[in-house]
Amino acid sequence: MACANAGRGGIDFIGTAPPSALRAAIETHIAPCDALIADDEIRIPHLFVSDMDSTMIGQECIDELADFAGLKPQIAAITEAAMRGELDFRAALAERVALLAGLGEGAIAQCLAERIRPMPGARTLVQTLKAHGCRTVLVTGGFHQFADPVAAMLGFEHVVANRLDVKAGQLTGKLTGPICDSNTKLETLIAETAALGEGVVSLATGDGANDIPMIRAASHGIAYHAKPKARDAASGWIDRGDLTSVLRLFGIAEDKWIQG
Repeated sequence: MACANAGRGGIDFIGTAPPSALRAAIETHIAPCDALIADDEIRIPHLFVSDMDSTMIGQECIDELADFAGLKPQIAAITEAAMRGELDFRAALAERVALLAGLGEGAIAQCLAERIRPMPGARTLVQTLKAHGCRTVLVTGGFHQFADPVAAMLGFEHVVANRLDVKAGQLTGKLTGPICDSNTKLETLIAETAALGEGVVSLATGDGANDIPMIRAASHGIAYHAKPKARDAASGWIDRGDLTSVLRLFGIAEDKWIQG
């Protein structure tokens, strides 16, 4: 049993121990902390699949977009409950999108320009993993209208997301195309892993309940400043640092980082 700790002066390795006991020991003695528990040697991943909102960017896009319709408090409350696992994700998504009906399409570009910002360390994380031969995939219950520009900014190679339906320059209150939910995130991880062949080490990061299936299925699932249910499901967590802490957990020295 291996344990990496991204903090300064903390535990770097603990020998054989049940994961639950090891986790309890870490959280008791060095909480808050950034840590990763693994059954074997911790190796740099071949595949990185990440959530977007509140993970790769510091915002929830639908909440910020709702502000342009004067509905941010109402929609943000639904988002928070869904990310905590208190609401069905699909139903909550449909309810929030429906409330945006009639909003001008131009609000999307304005929201992107004025509100959406990457999490500290996001581009460095993505670019450094790519430099080490890792395939990078952004998968989100958010929308292509935001995810595609964010992916281009950070360097992700592939995007899976929902798409807001737009007619005559206005949001219709519906989605177009397949729905991206927790099952889609899991299926994306499985398909991308299979495409890379045997022996693939996968990394999944996220913060909400809809990230839990892919976090559990990945070789390493890291919860980033996450909601309690997502954190409990993960084998690693970032509670203290920024996204470059993930690189430290995998033993990638700072002089090997590609600065964003």
